[in-house]
Amino acid sequence: MLTKKKKLSKKEIKEDKLVSLYYKAYGYYDENKSRILYYAAGIVVVIAAIAFYLYRHNQQNIQAGIELSRVIPVYDSGSFLEAIEGQAGTNNVGLRKIVEDFGSTENGETAKIYLANSYNMLGKYDDAFKYYKDYSGSLDMYKATALGGQADYYSSKGEYEKAADLYSKASRVSKNDMLNPDYLLQAGINYLQAGKSSEAKEMFKTIAKDYTTTPANREANKYLTELE
Repeated sequence: MLTKKKKLSKKEIKEDKLVSLYYKAYGYYDENKSRILYYAAGIVVVIAAIAFYLYRHNQQNIQAGIELSRVIPVYDSGSFLEAIEGQAGTNNVGLRKIVEDFGSTENGETAKIYLANSYNMLGKYDDAFKYYKDYSGSLDMYKATALGGQADYYSSKGEYEKAADLYSKASRVSKNDMLNPDYLLQAGINYLQAGKSSEAKEMFKTIAKDYTTTPANREANKYLTELE
């Protein structure tokens, strides 16, 4: 005698599909396990390589910081050539060497600014410009310094509009940079030299409005009086 077929519940149907999916997946794995294990091993290697790179990069950044701390007193003393080249018989390897060895680290990027400043102080403006332009660190103060350094270079070459644009850009990197009124003043002066009086006026007005207690304010007001 035939018995009435039991109707499966929604839960049982769901469980049956999960079991079916499990065995399909297991079958796929069994047929392709060599390939799957190969790819899995590749992923592990990539992850390990990334972890090693990050560890090594961090160690290099630490070492760059140590080397930089040894140079800073020499730089601060005004011995810019020794700051660049290092000092024989001491643990000061010099800014150029730090940049060569650790230039891709954050402390190495900072060394580029000190190196550029040192070249600038020695009158080696092309070398200074090279490192100002090469800076790609994350610190706002040094970003502005790099832009200002490039602006100085272009201004000295008579490329006043390009210099003014860079000075203006430097003033916008951070609201907290104490050099902002000076960047704006130089931007205004260079715009004037480029024949861009309206742009210059905007720079001077910004100083007059936002930096009332700075030396740049007095200079800006003088230029504003002449432009009226």
